[in-house]
Amino acid sequence: MSTIAVVHDTLNVGSVSTSSRLVIGTGGGFRSLEVLRATLSASEATIATVALRRVDHTVPGSLYELLAELGIALLPNTAGCYSAPEALKIAEMAREAFETNLVKLEIIGDEQTLLPDTTETLHAAHQLVKRGFEVWAYTSDDLIVAERLEQLGCVAVMPLGSPIGSGLGIRNPHALALITERLSVPVLLDAGVGTASDAALAMELGCAGVLAASAINRALEPVLMAAAIRDGVRAGRQAFLAGRMPPRRYAEASTSAIGRPDLLTS
Repeated sequence: MSTIAVVHDTLNVGSVSTSSRLVIGTGGGFRSLEVLRATLSASEATIATVALRRVDHTVPGSLYELLAELGIALLPNTAGCYSAPEALKIAEMAREAFETNLVKLEIIGDEQTLLPDTTETLHAAHQLVKRGFEVWAYTSDDLIVAERLEQLGCVAVMPLGSPIGSGLGIRNPHALALITERLSVPVLLDAGVGTASDAALAMELGCAGVLAASAINRALEPVLMAAAIRDGVRAGRQAFLAGRMPPRRYAEASTSAIGRPDLLTS
């Protein structure tokens, strides 16, 4: 693929088309709206997730106004939900409030680990798709669950690399690679990013994009980290498109010995 093609590489998820493969999570932790503004600008992201039940969209000077000002599309998130009925209710409220069919489906099954409840997620995904939503589904790194979500009609599947907010990176690269290889819809790494190299690895494994939140808002310098993860996503994507050399068990000289005069025999 040519360099020009890489530069104009576009992410398409359902009805959404964007030049940025980094999605920003706006969950609690940013020190101020001004820091968030600078972080969003540095990230060059065009999509940001927002948890409806954690932010009041009617408050003047809110996060919603900031996203609109920066031209960043809002992806409502059902974060904080522990059952399918809860998630369905929040999704319907978000559709009414923001006039969008987009929703990031997130249903938690355990308060300590914040791991997803895949049974409730599958049930909610089925209902949301039937109701006309474009579902971006947060899930575990289980291939079978990911395939079921695609079969139900989700426009994106978002497996975790490690638990939400842990910063542990991708604990099972093999599982993530299997999901990216088998699914036809975009796969975005959702949770566990701690630094730029985690984002780069996700893209090298075939992910279509990366969502980052805690890795940025909990960094000592969130604006600088946003820029670093932005570049990590770009580098990883280009490496994936370039096609890495096959790993070898033993060394192989980068320069051929053929034609070396010192190795010629009389």
